[in-house]
Amino acid sequence: MSRLASLAFLSVFLVSPAIARDEKKTASAPAPKISENRSRFEQLELFNKVLHLIETQYYRPVKTEILVEGALKGMMETLDPHSAFLNKDFFEKMQNDTAGEFGGLGLEVTQKEGVIYIITPIDDTPAFRAGIKPKDKLVEINNEPIVGMTLEQAIEKMRGKVGEKIHLGIVREGEESVKHFTLTREIIKVKPVKSDLIQDRYAYIRLTQFQKRSAESVESALKEISAKAKGGLGGIILDLRSNPGGLLDQAVDVSSIFLKEGIVVSTEARDPQNKDIRYVKKSGFKDLTTPMVVLINGASASASEIVAGALQDYQRAIIMGSQSFGKGSVQTVAQLDKFTGVKLTIAQYMTPKNRKIQAVGIKPDVQIEEMSQADFEKSLKEDRYIREKDLKNHLTATIETPDEKAIREANERKERAQRIKAMTEKKTAKKNGEKEEDLFKTYQPAEDYQVLQAVRYLQGFGVFETFLKASK
Repeated sequence: MSRLASLAFLSVFLVSPAIARDEKKTASAPAPKISENRSRFEQLELFNKVLHLIETQYYRPVKTEILVEGALKGMMETLDPHSAFLNKDFFEKMQNDTAGEFGGLGLEVTQKEGVIYIITPIDDTPAFRAGIKPKDKLVEINNEPIVGMTLEQAIEKMRGKVGEKIHLGIVREGEESVKHFTLTREIIKVKPVKSDLIQDRYAYIRLTQFQKRSAESVESALKEISAKAKGGLGGIILDLRSNPGGLLDQAVDVSSIFLKEGIVVSTEARDPQNKDIRYVKKSGFKDLTTPMVVLINGASASASEIVAGALQDYQRAIIMGSQSFGKGSVQTVAQLDKFTGVKLTIAQYMTPKNRKIQAVGIKPDVQIEEMSQADFEKSLKEDRYIREKDLKNHLTATIETPDEKAIREANERKERAQRIKAMTEKKTAKKNGEKEEDLFKTYQPAEDYQVLQAVRYLQGFGVFETFLKASK
């Protein structure tokens, strides 16, 4: 077919049926608009015509399944940022993420200046048993160099079907040649909770994602820390910073640990009669009295905001940090066939006091921006005050025995040596400039600026509580 003939064919093919039937209409007549009242059959017929046109006239063959998948993606993208068509890969990934387990090797990795480093192999995983070590550099995956590959791309390549083998090339400090490892992927269970005891009295619980068994993990961590606390638990810090959300039922279960009764969250849907209300679970482990702080930030979303909003509405916890993300819409995942599905927005979340979360987020009771502890310490003015104990031959509060004097003087010499050492290190650091960040430094909650502010709040609460009891 000549180019002119092809153009003629296309012009005839795209003519509206209404125009084709009425050849007497003038050329100036307006083209018919796509009407809202068109039947579904007519709309689908329009789609079928475009599909046929691409299949027959596009300059190279295209698989029909690719075209249909693209159309479905476009359809979902016209709705909102959270509705989506889930092809086989995305559908499988979403199921793995919410289950908290996937086929992998058990490596925690990071990237700096294009180099992917191993932070640590997770205990009792293929990577751990193979002998991969922290600070190893990853240079090959399946015998292919990974130069220029992003961290996310490398992680996706290492994940895969359980039982499949994968080759890694590792460069280790002090060794010239590349070390080769052949590993077999296994189910890797990701722990959603990390916990610590701060200053022997304060429970720090970081929840990274609301996946299956998240509430059980929070409960176990709280019980374990409570048993270690000296003189009883002085407070709980629930860290939901950068928690993107997850399963709604887990948000309800986590909230139920700290609440006695009432609504945790409700939804506002298209049909006012179709209102979903989730209540506090009255059974199970409870902690209703320990003072509590919840940390949030701009990356705390969805289920994180449900928990923070519920605890704030019932005044069970002080919300601290910065305003949350504001993702308060409800998505349901519908499976279309064995391999695909759609994620569809069906409602909006409401806090117990009917506050909307969508695009508003949770506003903290105490606004504290994120700041590294090192920067915080730099901002403090050095204490230059001379105290009584610094004076030569200063008087002591009591009459000392010779033994007590010896102990005091030894402690004072030790303190002076520590102050001199700290001043020397400070001068050296200032002279040499900032040290390179240590990629492999383990996160310590007790060194986190916002966590420390939460601890100070809990300490102040304890003092105030003691004062109230004494005044009665």
